[in-house]
Amino acid sequence: MDFFRQLVDFVLHIDKHLVELTTEYGIYIYFILFTILFCETGLVVAAILPGDSLLFAAGALSSSGNLNLYYTMLFIIVGAILGNQSNFYIGRWLGPRLSTLNTKWINKEYIERTQKFYEKHGGKALIIGRFLPIIRTFVPLVAGIGKMNAGKFLIYNIVGALVWVIPLTVLGYWFGNIPFVKNNFSIVILIIIVVSAMPLYIGLWNRKKLLSKVKDFE
Repeated sequence: MDFFRQLVDFVLHIDKHLVELTTEYGIYIYFILFTILFCETGLVVAAILPGDSLLFAAGALSSSGNLNLYYTMLFIIVGAILGNQSNFYIGRWLGPRLSTLNTKWINKEYIERTQKFYEKHGGKALIIGRFLPIIRTFVPLVAGIGKMNAGKFLIYNIVGALVWVIPLTVLGYWFGNIPFVKNNFSIVILIIIVVSAMPLYIGLWNRKKLLSKVKDFE
């Protein structure tokens, strides 16, 4: 429980914690940002680490002079790209091993469907997935399991990282130090988290309604 309290406190007051980390570690803060993004996108167990909120807060701190905007975006983008690549190859390693299992949740038919999906929609899934908390950590893993073409994955991985990191960081740079935003930073972070997760909630809601209609039809 203490871990989750600390995590929630870190996310909601991420601007203050980043200032503290910058003061304590100086230039090494960029490697800390790299590590957070690498873990958040590359390790399934780290899916709950901050992503969108971290980008906005890092942009805000760049505006106030605590960080350099270009170094910040560079290290975050590289972390996000390498994290996805690592996750992808973990999926590549898992794929053949999962195909030997035959359970209710994992069987060859599911894996074959995954492969067909990523052959057709893999690029879109990678880019859209960047904007979905938690989901973005699983997308590259599943792409690896689905044997998506490695070259195609790399291209969409880079594009996805750029279109995710740059706008959110620049948004923080432009608006993060406006007095109203600065004085209500925790509320702004909550709004960012909720808004970024809305597509996921809507998708789950629509799926639930669709399943309900199918049952009624039956």
